[in-house]
Amino acid sequence: MARAAATAPDAPHIPVLLRPLLEAVAPVSGHWLDGTFGAGGYTKGLLAAGASHVIGVDRDPLAFEMAAPWVAEYGERITLQEGVFSSLDDYASGLDGVVLDLGVSSMQLDLAERGFSFMRDGPLDMRMSQSGPSAADLVNSASESELADILFHYGEERASRRIARAILAARPFSRTLELADVIASCLPRQKPGQSHPATRSFQALRIAVNDEYGELVGGLEAAERALKPGGLLAVVTFHSVEDRIVKRFFQHGAGTQGSGNRYAPVSEGPAATWEPVTKKAVGPDDEELAVNPRSRSARLRVARRTDAPARASDPRALGAPELPGKSRR
Repeated sequence: MARAAATAPDAPHIPVLLRPLLEAVAPVSGHWLDGTFGAGGYTKGLLAAGASHVIGVDRDPLAFEMAAPWVAEYGERITLQEGVFSSLDDYASGLDGVVLDLGVSSMQLDLAERGFSFMRDGPLDMRMSQSGPSAADLVNSASESELADILFHYGEERASRRIARAILAARPFSRTLELADVIASCLPRQKPGQSHPATRSFQALRIAVNDEYGELVGGLEAAERALKPGGLLAVVTFHSVEDRIVKRFFQHGAGTQGSGNRYAPVSEGPAATWEPVTKKAVGPDDEELAVNPRSRSARLRVARRTDAPARASDPRALGAPELPGKSRR
């Protein structure tokens, strides 16, 4: 499969919540890993703030093509690694910090040929790695029940079964706007200020195509293994399910998830692997919203690694949705 050309997006990518992130992890020093390199905004910010070296990881080869004109000026301070952040501990260990910026990047949304956007006509693709089954493969082959489950569990779409029936009646699909129009026909007309009717469905398909929840849980665990004691993990999420997974991961690691029964005896669990740095999720301020409206749903959480041994997490306990009949373990 030919890769998409490295056409410049319509607007420059603006790293979301960069300023509060750098404030939360200050002072920045040593070796860091940017698990979603994208357009390099976080990597540049970390280097400017004092990091001696940053490993930029991305599953999208286009990210490194677009970085070619500027990355050389940083010399050996930047190492680029094509891969996924669930394997980040294969790329480095003893790190001082890890940054994960979840979801789809602006450069992917703005390139119609990548097929992520319901606002731009392009091939129905959505593959971050530009390899493997595409969104078209998924919607053209999945059963009605499989599609409905994906839309409901990954997109929290209440009209999932109605949309799934309409997709089966109209397929095959090859273009983004074809699918967006069918989805919109199943839902009330969009009112001013409301999100596009296809927003939740496109989010769900993108998550399924790229196994984003599996990658998120795997990436959090990999960061726990790769960070040295005192190392920092900063995660930027873009919707409530992602934020819930990160919140619970840090709570479980810190031993602060609470008990379902206040009368139950307190039992000593495993040693805490995380200490919270941000007491609650940090969102964009008015200044950032004015410059970058896409940041409105972004939330930042930061925690510090202890010296306790890393341990595996239960995706279900973290609130990571799983499709019926399927398991990540």
